[in-house]
Amino acid sequence: MSQAPHPTGAVANSPAALTNALPSYLDPNNLGPWGIYLQQVDRVTPYLGNLARWVDTLKRPKRTLIVDVPIHLDDGSVAHFEGYRVQHNTSRGPGKGGVRFHQNVTLSEVMALSAWMSIKNAAVNVPYGGAKGGIRVDPRQLTIGELERVTRRYTSEIGIIIGPTKDIPAPDVNTNEQIMAWMMDTYSMNEGSTATGVVTGKPVDLGGSLGRREATGRGVFTVGVEAAKHTGMDISTARVAVQGFGNVGGVAGKLFAEAGAKVVAVQDHGGTIYREAGLDVPGLLAHVARTGSVAGFEQAEAMADDAFWDVPCDILIPAALEQQITHANAGRIQAKMVIEGANGPTTPQADDILHDRGVLVVPDVIANAGGVTVSYFEWVQDFSSFFWSEDEINARLVKIMQDAFAAVWQVADANKVSLRTATFIVACKRILHARDLRGLYP
Repeated sequence: MSQAPHPTGAVANSPAALTNALPSYLDPNNLGPWGIYLQQVDRVTPYLGNLARWVDTLKRPKRTLIVDVPIHLDDGSVAHFEGYRVQHNTSRGPGKGGVRFHQNVTLSEVMALSAWMSIKNAAVNVPYGGAKGGIRVDPRQLTIGELERVTRRYTSEIGIIIGPTKDIPAPDVNTNEQIMAWMMDTYSMNEGSTATGVVTGKPVDLGGSLGRREATGRGVFTVGVEAAKHTGMDISTARVAVQGFGNVGGVAGKLFAEAGAKVVAVQDHGGTIYREAGLDVPGLLAHVARTGSVAGFEQAEAMADDAFWDVPCDILIPAALEQQITHANAGRIQAKMVIEGANGPTTPQADDILHDRGVLVVPDVIANAGGVTVSYFEWVQDFSSFFWSEDEINARLVKIMQDAFAAVWQVADANKVSLRTATFIVACKRILHARDLRGLYP
C-alpha cells in the first residue's frame, strides 16, 4: 500500500448517504465532534460482517453524567461550573480516558472523545473501554486554591461512577499530575482507603509511572517512523511542522529532531514561528517552559497563524485541539503525511481532500495511543505494587505501538481503505465481538 486508499470505502457510504444517516439533531454543515464520530462509524460499518448487527452499540454512550460543580472563590463568592463524565463503552474493560478543563468543553465533545477512547484502547488491544470527562472552565482564571476546589468537587460529583475497576480518569487538556493527585486523594478520602489505581498520570511518588508524561508524544513518533518505513520516507531528511508544543507535540518534535528531522514550524496558543533551516528544539522547549508559549523565540521568525497551513514540509503533526484541519485549509497543506497527535483534529471532509491529494493520514486513534498504553502500564503497576524501569516501559510501549500499526496497515492494504477506516475496522470488531460474546443482560 503506497498511499492511503479512499477513506469512505464502499460506494454505499457516499457523502449523501452518510449525511442522510445522521441523527436529525445534527447539522450536516456543522457536525461537531460527536457527529464526526458517527460519520466515522458509518464508514466502517460495511466491513464489520455479522458484527454489524451490534453497531448501534457504538452510537450510544453507555452512561452520561452531567454535574454541577459549585465552589467558593477566594473572594467569598460562589461560582458554578458544568462538569461531564461520559462512559462510552465498557464491553472490554473499565472506562478509560482523560479529564480536560477548558472554557469551550461541550457534551458533544466529551461524548466524541469518550468514543474515540473506546476505539483507541481497542486498536492497541489494552483491556479498557472508552470514557472521557471535562469541566467547562478556564483554569487560567482560577487561583491554585480555586483550581484545587474545582477538581475536588468535580471528583466527588463523579465519584459514583469512577473507580479502579469502573472508570479510570487521566490528564488531558489543561490537567496534569497535580490535578490527578487531588482527584486520587478526594476519591480515596471518600472511600476511606487509598486507591492509587483510580486515576493514571499521577506523580511518581503517588504511584505514577515513569515515562507517562512523554508517552503520547513517543507514540506519535513511533507510528510516524513505522509509516515512513512503509512509504519510503527518510525521517533523517524530513521537514516537520507541529501544531501544539506541549507534552504531545513538544515530545514528538524533540524525538523527530533527535532522529535527524528538521522541525521547521511550530504553532501554539501564543503564535506561530518558522525557521527554514530548522528550529533548535531543545532551546524552544526551554523557551516554552520559561514563557508558556513559542511566541517570542529569538531564533525564529514569527508568521501569521493562518500561514502555518502553507508551510512546506513532509510531516505535519496537529497536536492541539479537534477540528483544526477542515475543508477550508486541507487543500493548502503541503505535507506528504499527517500524524494526528490531537484527538479529532481532521474533519471527514478534510480527510477526503487529503486522500484525493495523496496525503497519508495516520489517525489519532492509533497515533496518540501511547498515552493510554502507558496509563495501562501504570494501572497494572498500581495493582501489583511493583514498578518497572523507564527503559522497560518505553520498550513495551514501542512494541505495542509497532504491532498495532502493523495490524492496521495490513487491514488497510487488504481492504483498500484509509488508515483511519482500517483502525476503526480493527477496533470496532474487537469491541463488538466482546459485546456479542457477553450478550445482553437481562
